[in-house]
Amino acid sequence: MLERDGSPSKLRAALARVPTTAWVCALVALLNAAAWSIITPPFQGRDEPDHFAYVQQLAETGSLPHATTGQSGFSPKEKLALEGLEQEEVKLAPETPSISTLSQQRKLIHDVDEDQSAVGSGEAGVATSEPPLYYAIQTVPYAIGSGNTLTQLALMRLTGALLAAITALLCFYFIREVLPGVPWAATVGAACVAVQPLFGFMSGTLNPDTLLYTVAAALFLCLARAFRRGLTPRLALATGILIAVGFLTKLNFIGLAVGVFAGLIWLGARAARREGRQALAPAALALAIGAAPVLLYLLVNLLSDHPTLGSASGFTPSGASISHELAYVWEFYLPRLPGMRNYFAGLSTTRDIWFDRSVGLYGWIDTEFPSWVDNVAAVVLAGIALLFCRASIGQRAALRAHMVEIAVYATMTVGVLAMVGIASYRSNIVTGGVQGFGDPRYLLPLLPLLGATLALAIRGAGRRWAPTAGALILVAFLAHDLFSQLQVIARYYG
Repeated sequence: MLERDGSPSKLRAALARVPTTAWVCALVALLNAAAWSIITPPFQGRDEPDHFAYVQQLAETGSLPHATTGQSGFSPKEKLALEGLEQEEVKLAPETPSISTLSQQRKLIHDVDEDQSAVGSGEAGVATSEPPLYYAIQTVPYAIGSGNTLTQLALMRLTGALLAAITALLCFYFIREVLPGVPWAATVGAACVAVQPLFGFMSGTLNPDTLLYTVAAALFLCLARAFRRGLTPRLALATGILIAVGFLTKLNFIGLAVGVFAGLIWLGARAARREGRQALAPAALALAIGAAPVLLYLLVNLLSDHPTLGSASGFTPSGASISHELAYVWEFYLPRLPGMRNYFAGLSTTRDIWFDRSVGLYGWIDTEFPSWVDNVAAVVLAGIALLFCRASIGQRAALRAHMVEIAVYATMTVGVLAMVGIASYRSNIVTGGVQGFGDPRYLLPLLPLLGATLALAIRGAGRRWAPTAGALILVAFLAHDLFSQLQVIARYYG
């Protein structure tokens, strides 16, 4: 589209200013997620049958899923596809590969082509109480799939791959914003994010987390620019819309939003000190727009007999206490302190859950690397940590100048950790389990911070060795991604 004077439109001009390296990072993320979508068998992503049922309910009936009624929620059409894929037999059974024989494939094709109803009982399992925005977006590829369950799922997965590309692009700009001294370090950091295997796996499957990653990356970028350039009305509007989108995407966004709101309040107060009370308007605009969907969501839940706060309702079940909850959340991530009840006897949560599972945990949390790979990864992590510490010491003056901004990012991080820990505590109290929600994928909204950490670590190698360090870190991430894909291939097709 051209302006009257023949010049490119503003959008086209903005796209033309995107560095080639940023486009490369986005393309790598897109291709990587697409590869994961092909490698991972249909409905072997985390809770994919439930997420598919949610999209199907929206697309076929125009209504949200409702609470459990005791009946199976999947439509006859989806059930036939799951049966043809032998999804239940393969799920959580590493010794059972995916279907591979000609007779199994013929049965699957027959089942998928059966003229069955695409309307289920109205349930969507664990996805039922989640906000609807992601699922509404996925009704578009669902409609394009023309009634073929496998085609619909494949197109939905590719939509997630596109979101992964946008996330990598946003991470590139965030890293360049917070660490402008070495521009190429942003390329390495964003490229590492693009090939991070758990990110690729999640983006290659049907899951609302993929949209949450994109929204989180965009918010980190908006905050980084606001701290450096001021919270302009346009930036405030974008931030408010992103907050609203986040609330409509996934309930876990609540944890991230706490830090975002704190940042907006501080930015508004800083502007008011400099320019007077009228400078509070942009921050107030962002807060108002961001909070509006929460009130609307509460109203919709009340009118549709859903829990008022969705799955966030009742985070502290009967018989629980705040002190026990705090102790549990602490131990969920860190070593137990003296006097605390031992919730994870015989288990080092820091190493066994958060580190080892971050090295590799795919499928339905049933595909992981042997322990020696975790040990090798620990050595690599130690090297990166040393470089990061060296760079932090060398850049301590610059870091001190941005302590408030760093504190906001830390608050966002703690908010995400708290939401995951509280959800795990609730699951533990209700079911008696000890490892519920111990899944590193819930921490992937913090991917921009991972990219910035890697970029800063590269600077810690010094000017002479920084390119070598960057190349080695990127190769390590690429190898991790490649061998993770091979591990999944071996799991399902070996």
